This record gives sequence, structure tokens and C-alpha cells, in this order.
Amino acid sequence: MLLHLVGSHYSYSEVPFHQLLSNLLGTDRNMYDRLVHLCFGLLLAYPIREMFMRLAKTKGFWSYYLPIDLILAFSAIYELIEWLTVEVVNPGAGAAFLGAQGDIWDAQKDMLMAAIGAIITMLVTAFINFIYNKNFWKEMKDSFKLPKNDAPLGEVKLIKMIKNK
Repeated sequence: MLLHLVGSHYSYSEVPFHQLLSNLLGTDRNMYDRLVHLCFGLLLAYPIREMFMRLAKTKGFWSYYLPIDLILAFSAIYELIEWLTVEVVNPGAGAAFLGAQGDIWDAQKDMLMAAIGAIITMLVTAFINFIYNKNFWKEMKDSFKLPKNDAPLGEVKLIKMIKNK
């Protein structure tokens, strides 16, 4: 949240960390917004994994994949909201609000940074679990198997509900 507060105070393209980030990354562009997107993926992937594991009872591969998937979905939704906000509120001020800095691929690169952050977090989490969880590979393998009591859902379940009504 602090990163977003700084970005909203200065406008993402005008954040004063420009020189530091530009020198580090070898670019003329203010990369502050990309740093925020990277941190979004880095910092939220693990709590999202916890949510999936506790509420949806995901295990194995799915407990690592679904947080990345959700980070990508949130990132895409944010970019769409950002674009719609500019279109609806003040199209003339769009460039300043978006902070694209002339990059037509800005939204996609921002989503990529969030994905990279989430992937890093999930790889580190998987590595830690690989070292300390003796059932790591069993859980990974089992996450691709359907339970013995599994029954069809979707249209099969819908047809039964309609017939029982």
C-alpha cells in the first residue's frame, strides 16, 4: 500500500526514485510502476496460496499454480479498470494518469512484472516445501488424481437439479 501511496502522490511516471531505478536497470524510463507491479505479485501470491489451501483445499501443483493465475487475473482486471477510468473520467488526462510514458505495451509489461513476482514467490515456496515437506512429491502427484468418490459436476449436475425441481 505504501508503494501505491507514493505512486499516487507523485503520479507513477513522476516518482522521484527515477534516477535510482533508471541507473539500476539501465533505462531512461521511470520504472517505479513496474516495481509496484512486481511487488504486487511478490507480496500477494503467498497469502493467495494460503487462501486457496484453506478455503478451497487445494494441494500440490494447484496450490502453486492458482495463485499465479489469480495474480494474472487481478493484474489484467486492474489494467482494464485503469483504461476504462481514463476513457470515462477524462480522456485528455489519460497519458498522465496511466503513466505509460509512451510505451504502447505498458499494460502487458505491468502484468508480466506481476506474474514474475508471483512466479518467484511460488518457486521459493515450492523450494522450501521441497526441502522440509517429506511428502512434497506425493502431494504433487496426488494433486492430478481425482478422488475415488468423485462425481460429475457441471451440466450433469445441472440436469439432475432441473429434473428434481
